Amino acid sequence: MSLNNFYFKDSSFFSLRTFLLCSALSVWTPVQGEVLVIGSNLPIIAAPGDDVILPCHLAPTFDVQGLTVEWSKPDLKPDPSDRLSRVEYVHLYRDRKEVPDMKMASYFRRTELFMDDMKHGNISLKILNVSEEDNGRYRCFIPKLQSRVKAAVVELVVDSNFAKTSETPLQTPDPQDTTPTNARSRVPVVIAVVTLLLVLALAGFAAYFSRHIFHQTLKKHPEDDETEKQPLPV
Repeated sequence: MSLNNFYFKDSSFFSLRTFLLCSALSVWTPVQGEVLVIGSNLPIIAAPGDDVILPCHLAPTFDVQGLTVEWSKPDLKPDPSDRLSRVEYVHLYRDRKEVPDMKMASYFRRTELFMDDMKHGNISLKILNVSEEDNGRYRCFIPKLQSRVKAAVVELVVDSNFAKTSETPLQTPDPQDTTPTNARSRVPVVIAVVTLLLVLALAGFAAYFSRHIFHQTLKKHPEDDETEKQPLPV
């Protein structure tokens, strides 16, 4: 083998490897400023009967009110023997409203998006009254999003051994509420302490005022006190 042939083959090998490496980086490296769909890396665990929120949002913040948002269970496939079968959705948002006609019957009136927060890129899905039949992976997908990351997957685990966490539907925090959670938790304690101090102060003032009036009365009627001090006649 000549040196030129070896150099040519070696160069071709490194060129191919460089091409594959660049291709991989171009696929997995997000473009700066690109909007990405982000879910949760951890499973959402709940007890039967809980109301749960499957988190999914866009980063950076992006208004999705005018786009289609699809929530589905990717592990459920249409029946291959039925050509007319179609993939049904857990929740479908299109033309700025929910489309219930293409929704799975078991999720009817049990799912909702946070409509007011969609302008901030929040496409999290709330599912009411979950059961073990709701176990599995859920996929949030924005088909017309101009991004290479248009979907994210969130796993839901409904376990009967898990303590029930909510008696009422979960609520997302108000984005305009900047009060820290631990500060809000101290408010009842502060109110109780202030109320106790006020009660003690009022009680002390009342005792002092009563004592003051008593002494003023004695000063105005000293003869009563002198009469009490005179000895009784024998």
